[in-house]
Amino acid sequence: MIPTRMLTKQAATGALTGLALGDALGFPTEFDNVPSILAGRGPWRQMRMPDPARVSDDTRMTLALGRGIRTAMDRGLLTPPRLAHPVREEFVGWYHSPDNNRAPGRTCMSACRLLEGERPWQEASRTGSKGCGANMRVAPVGLVPGLSEEQRSGAAQLQAALTHGHPTAPTASDLTARAVHLLAQGAEPMGLVGQLRSYAYENRDRYPERWLGDLWRYAGDPTPGAYIRRGWDECLTALARVQDALRSPSPELDPCEATGDGWIAEEALATALHCFLLFPEEPVTALRRAACTRGDSDSLACLTGALAGAHLGAGAWPKEWAENIEYRSDLLSLAALWDG
Repeated sequence: MIPTRMLTKQAATGALTGLALGDALGFPTEFDNVPSILAGRGPWRQMRMPDPARVSDDTRMTLALGRGIRTAMDRGLLTPPRLAHPVREEFVGWYHSPDNNRAPGRTCMSACRLLEGERPWQEASRTGSKGCGANMRVAPVGLVPGLSEEQRSGAAQLQAALTHGHPTAPTASDLTARAVHLLAQGAEPMGLVGQLRSYAYENRDRYPERWLGDLWRYAGDPTPGAYIRRGWDECLTALARVQDALRSPSPELDPCEATGDGWIAEEALATALHCFLLFPEEPVTALRRAACTRGDSDSLACLTGALAGAHLGAGAWPKEWAENIEYRSDLLSLAALWDG
C-alpha cells in the first residue's frame, strides 16, 4: 500500500514548480560571481524572488520536453521512435519561438537548428558537448508514472542525446531523472548519492542501443561500451565529489568550489545535489544557496528546485512565489497528468 503522504504530496507539482522557481531566482545572477551577487541582492539567505518571476530557456525546454512526452504517451507505449519525433518537433518549435531570447545555450541552438528536417537525429547531435542543457530539462522523465526502468533510463538518455552527444550528457541526464524519480517515490535524501552511485556502477557497461542507435559511431568511439563507459565514469567522479563535500558540509561557502560550476552536465547534477542535500528539509534555503554561486546559477537552482520539490511536494514552496511564476498554468497542467 502507498503511504497517504505519498498520495497527497503532489511530487510532480512540487518538482516542476521548484524547477521554475529556481530558474527565476538564479536567472538574474547567472554569469555573476558571489561578491557581485551579494552586493546586488543582499545576504544569500534572504534573496527575494524577482518580480516578475521570469524564467530562462531551462524552464521553457523542460516544458517542451514535457509536452513531447505527453504527446508520445497519448499515442501508446513509450518507445524510442514514438518519443523522438514529438520531442524533436517541440525542440525545433522552441528554436523558432520569438520568446527564445532567454540566454539559450549554443549547443541547444545549433543542434535544434539541425533537428529540423528529415536527417537522422544522430547527425544533429553535438557529440563534443556535455553541457548542462542536456539535463536541466530532464525532470519530467523522472516524474512520469508507469514507466519501466528501461523506459525511464532510455528516455532520459535519448532526450539529452538529441542535442548533446558527448556520453556524459545522456548518462548525467539518466542520473538526474533517476534522482527526481527516487525522491518523488519517497527515497530518503541522505541515501540518495549512494543509490545513484550504485545505479551508475550497475549500468556502466550497458549501451542503450534501442534508444541511442549508433550515436557511439558519431562520437568516434571504437565500441558502444567504450562510449558509454566514458560517460558513467565522469559521472561517478562527480558523485564522489558530492560525497566528499557532504562529509564536512560548509553551507556558507560557494558550493561550486567543491562540486563544480555546473556549466557541464555532471557538474550541474553534482552541485544541485550538493545544494539540495545541504538543506533537504529547507527547500527555499537550498534554492537560494544554488542561486548564489559563481557558476551556472539558473541551471543549478533549477535542478535543486526539481530535487527539493520532488522530495517535499507542492507544499514546499511559498504561495506568493508559486502563484507568481511565469508559465504557471503550463507547469501545472503537465504536473496534473503525473501527480495521479
